[in-house]
Amino acid sequence: MNFRHIKAWVGNYKMARETITLQIPEILYQRLLNTAHAQRRPIEEVIVHALQVGSPPEWNDVPEEFQADLAALDKLDDNSLWQIVRNFKTADEMERYNYLLERNSSGNITEAEQLELIELRHKADSFMLCKAQASVLLRWRGHHVPTP
Repeated sequence: MNFRHIKAWVGNYKMARETITLQIPEILYQRLLNTAHAQRRPIEEVIVHALQVGSPPEWNDVPEEFQADLAALDKLDDNSLWQIVRNFKTADEMERYNYLLERNSSGNITEAEQLELIELRHKADSFMLCKAQASVLLRWRGHHVPTP
């Protein structure tokens, strides 16, 4: 595992009382740096915030097929995350998905429809995981995100 040496200030960010050197995993440093860039804040501010409230929410406990999409959310600015949180599936998309679910449960689904259902389920899972992760990231960044 690669590590990065960083300096952190103990006390108020603007009026540091003591400086300490930390060795943190490179992946954590990159995530904090991505957040700093996305929010246009100094990395030091983001590190102090992380120490105060914890680290950015992790995504490595979700299936591997979704991890890259969730990891990419770390680099988005707040407005982009809000767009994801506020996004909804269209009525047509939901109707088609529900239609295929009904056909599947009744045993009257064709092979092509079965493949379509699998694809739609994967897209729905990805959609919901991204919405949830975007919400968590916004909360971590200090925003109030109402629950649906």
